[in-house]
Amino acid sequence: MSLVTRDVILHGHAVRFWEYLPETPPDPEDDVLVLVHGIAGSGKTWRPLLDELAARQFPYRIIVPDLLGHGETAKPRGDYGLGAFASGLRDLLLAEGHEHVTVVGHSLGGGVALQFAYQFPELCGRLVLVDSGGLGQEVTVILRATALPGTRIVLAAAANPLTMAIGRALSKAGRALGGHLAAEARELAAHWWSLADRERRIAFVTTARGVIDLRGQRASATDRLYLSSEMPTLIVWGGKDPIIPAKHGMVAQKAMPGSWFELFENAKHFPHAADPARFADALESFLAKTTPARLSRDDIRSLIVTKLAEFGYRQ
Repeated sequence: MSLVTRDVILHGHAVRFWEYLPETPPDPEDDVLVLVHGIAGSGKTWRPLLDELAARQFPYRIIVPDLLGHGETAKPRGDYGLGAFASGLRDLLLAEGHEHVTVVGHSLGGGVALQFAYQFPELCGRLVLVDSGGLGQEVTVILRATALPGTRIVLAAAANPLTMAIGRALSKAGRALGGHLAAEARELAAHWWSLADRERRIAFVTTARGVIDLRGQRASATDRLYLSSEMPTLIVWGGKDPIIPAKHGMVAQKAMPGSWFELFENAKHFPHAADPARFADALESFLAKTTPARLSRDDIRSLIVTKLAEFGYRQ
């Protein structure tokens, strides 16, 4: 599997994404996989999984974007809501000629994946939700605190070039003494230190406030999960996730008949980094044993009308 770094200008903004190409040409009938990172993250969060898939000669093409306001993509003053992220993802994929995709979303990226499937069901063949947002109210108090006044000032004091340099020095000293950070700790540190950049910090707060308030997550897909009943879905969660509890995934699995659920008992919020081999096993099995949906507008209309009929609606 080879890696190509791509930069495009979409709606006047620079967008960075990576394209992973299998050694042999992929089946044109197969979905392209799209890996969507979480808040304060970037496409780099998927590197442990991608390295594992490359070693297995994974046969699918993969697109790994940096969302607007994240990574190496532009960070304009603008809309950082789930709908805007989903629309931007749609536009990038269509510009690249991809009409059917399997969307793999982690944390905020899971919320984006759910929104994408809701807005553009004709494009989405399968869903993979990894410690996903949008499936319940509970979320760590640290993210809820972003709703408080003065959050940007506090973050600027805690995450800036000086504190990052101190952190790196301490990490280097720890490695010299024989210590090392676990894979998930490295991911969390990378997400945190991304906020040392002022533009990313502003985008982080704007994004968080769009989906979270002091009581928890405001954005929720739980009342619309029935619309994904015809779409194969894999839900993966870390059993020790301190950010979004695993019970959200368990409840969602019950609300989505036929969906798969994989609990990584010893993982926290980044199961794809904690155990990329097991994650790759689950992903490969899911892709091999399911057929991607090809939903039309009439299919979605039928699901909506059937649900409305349960509440006495008649055309």
